[in-house]
Amino acid sequence: MNKTSLTLLPLIAAAVLCVTNPVRASEEIVKKARCVACHTVDSKRVGPAYKDVAAKYRNDSSAPAKLFDKVRAGGSGNWGEIPMLPHGADKISDDDLKAAIKWVLSLS
Repeated sequence: MNKTSLTLLPLIAAAVLCVTNPVRASEEIVKKARCVACHTVDSKRVGPAYKDVAAKYRNDSSAPAKLFDKVRAGGSGNWGEIPMLPHGADKISDDDLKAAIKWVLSLS
């Protein structure tokens, strides 16, 4: 292998990991945004389990937009009386929120 190949190899490996592992990336997003303080994948904590959210919205094509608005505005009543606080762009960027919602909705 030549010097250029050795230099590019780590960059190629990183790119492949980013493309082939969106689940891990999205899981990291919810951890970074501290969504895991109230939600888990499999069981209710303060808020619903991510899998329960995915099941509820499984056949709803408008779910990504609805969930985006719910996270931004906060609210209560859909999953119990404990309110979810609003989460602005200072807590989670639009792109990260969209990726997290896509990940949640992909769970089964």
